[in-house]
Amino acid sequence: MGSVGEAYDNALCESFFAVLECELLARRRFAFHAEVRMATFSFIEAWYNPARLHSALGHRSPMTYEKEKQQAAAADP
Repeated sequence: MGSVGEAYDNALCESFFAVLECELLARRRFAFHAEVRMATFSFIEAWYNPARLHSALGHRSPMTYEKEKQQAAAADP
C-alpha cells in the first residue's frame, strides 16, 4: 500500500480485479451468489495464484519458480 496520492497506491488491487473481471466475470452469467463465490475461489486458487505468469518472477508461474528454486538448492552442496 502506498501513501495517499501516490501513483501506485492501488495498482496491485486494480490489476487483480481487472484480470478477474476480464477472465472470469465477463465470460459467463451466474444464477446464484454461491456460484460466483465458488468460481471466484477456483479462479484465484487454481489459476491466478499458482499458474499465472508473474513479471516479478521472470515471467514464470509461482509453481515453476518454486520448483526451480528447490532444484537449485538441492544441486548446491
